[in-house]
Amino acid sequence: MISPRQRALVEFVLDNLVWFILAIVLVIFSATIPNFFQTGIFVNIIEQSTFVGVMAIGLAIVVIAGHMDLSVESVAGLTAMITGILFCARGIGMGITLTPEWLVLPVSLIIALLAGSVIGGINGWLVVRLRMNAFIVTLASYIYVRGMVDAISGGRSAQDLAPALRFIGIQTLAGIPLIAWIAVLCFAIFTFIMARTPFGRHVTMIGGNPVAAFRAGIKVDRLVLIAFILAGAIAGLAGWLLAIRTSGATANLGIGMLFRAFAAVVIGGVSLKGGIGQLPGVYAGVLLLSSIQTAMNVMALPVHYTQMILGGMVLAAVLLDTVKLQIRQKLA
Repeated sequence: MISPRQRALVEFVLDNLVWFILAIVLVIFSATIPNFFQTGIFVNIIEQSTFVGVMAIGLAIVVIAGHMDLSVESVAGLTAMITGILFCARGIGMGITLTPEWLVLPVSLIIALLAGSVIGGINGWLVVRLRMNAFIVTLASYIYVRGMVDAISGGRSAQDLAPALRFIGIQTLAGIPLIAWIAVLCFAIFTFIMARTPFGRHVTMIGGNPVAAFRAGIKVDRLVLIAFILAGAIAGLAGWLLAIRTSGATANLGIGMLFRAFAAVVIGGVSLKGGIGQLPGVYAGVLLLSSIQTAMNVMALPVHYTQMILGGMVLAAVLLDTVKLQIRQKLA
């Protein structure tokens, strides 16, 4: 018979397994790859984790709630393009200026968050009110929102973002890019929300057993709708940061990020069955993927090797998720 202390230890290991894997991978890379163990490499890993990491937050919340959102990548591309069109001075940019100049920061961010929230709200409404399958709904959104990006851009790009926004993209704090600190702050905020607030606990309960959650008096439909709106808004933030980092936007900006975000969510310990998962683990998953990609770049290996490893890690993560569920069932 396992004791409560041993059960708590097993749960801790299961919840934080990806952090142990990340530490082992970094040690192996540092010991075997020349020039890998240096500050610049680790800063690059953190910076490259920013956009996928922010996107993965919203995706993880929806998955924890027992659903799926495939539209986050396209939403990020749309908000990046909107930011570029409104506040870039060249290409298809309109070059809108505000007085004082710093107002462009909150105004552009609010526009990005609202645009993302609208798409997320539409997804959530279709899932909650019309009882449509979330996978199909968000797959359709993934397609039509990307089409919106192509339509409003005409396949062209916007360059030369407003100086106040460019400043955010190049500024550093303690040697780490400011946009990476924004991602860390987002993880800290939503980790607190999911772990310490009724919303987070109720969303987790809904993902675990929506019928039991409903019978317990939890407003299931409302919280699922909020989860989708949050996913859209957070994807909007990711697109806003992406536009800032690239000082503009192109029609194909962000393509491929969905698969990395999904991989990070699964590798980070979020169960595809819903009801299980913690956001710190998702961030560790993002860092792990970024570390592997950086190592491949340092070794100058072809990109298809990275894709092969990523696919293998997703399969391994799904298998690990099944094993962890079996272990938890035995502990119960």
